[in-house]
Amino acid sequence: MDLNKSNTAKNEEFYDSIYNNVDVDYIIQYLNNIDVFLSNAKQVHTSWVGLYQNDFDKTLKGKKVLELGCGDCLNAAVMSVLGAEVYANDLSQHCGAIINNLNKKYDFETPIQFVYGDFLEADIPLDFFDIVVGKSFVHHLTNEQEIQFTEKIVQILKKDGVVRYFEPAVNSVFLDKIRFLIPLHDRPSLLQKEKFKVWKALDPHPERDNSSKNYRKIGNQYFKTTEIYCIGSIEKLQRLFPSKISSKEFRRRAFQIERYLPAFIRNIFARSQMVEYKFPKK
Repeated sequence: MDLNKSNTAKNEEFYDSIYNNVDVDYIIQYLNNIDVFLSNAKQVHTSWVGLYQNDFDKTLKGKKVLELGCGDCLNAAVMSVLGAEVYANDLSQHCGAIINNLNKKYDFETPIQFVYGDFLEADIPLDFFDIVVGKSFVHHLTNEQEIQFTEKIVQILKKDGVVRYFEPAVNSVFLDKIRFLIPLHDRPSLLQKEKFKVWKALDPHPERDNSSKNYRKIGNQYFKTTEIYCIGSIEKLQRLFPSKISSKEFRRRAFQIERYLPAFIRNIFARSQMVEYKFPKK
């Protein structure tokens, strides 16, 4: 099995185990209070702060949107409530069951459609989508797969189409090495060689270039416009503070303060990045 197929199979197995028993009731609660949920999420939850930069939510109504790596389908459901016609793709078959349950329990104006399996093998019309979204998705691809995905995305997007990703940012090799020296949750320190080796074998993330430079290079090759906004340079420090300090309040203030930092500081110390490509080169 080649590296790309092995990576796909590894991710499918991993996320089948994650999404095989998702209770959609918590998603329904958010949808029933969508304004409150989104207002809070856009201020304190890193992935929502990143993906929904510049009022992305206000651009969705009436658009055909494809989400790659839909996961627990919360974002797909939110985009649908906001007026988008949503198609949600994932390797895990269980995501289809989540979407079926959501469609049964919530009266979407347009039911969410599930696109199962490898995106590269999916039968999707050309010039069909207005927007393609990936929320912590691309870093699960090898760099070669990323190019293959991008080339197909260019084909299925309309001429004024948009791609928007939220992804980890690794813009300093030195800082990234320090990150792996610190144990976190189920990830042991790089200094714990045997334990780290076991963890790495199970980790669904391939070795790849997650730098803003890499995304910009691909964007410039396949799209007319590329914008990257790095975030999390202050927010990621929250883990160093005592638990009695409100993590939500810390993140809220961190994101507010970060806006005033010079771009090169945000870039070097970023935890994450919002990547936006516009106008595919057909």
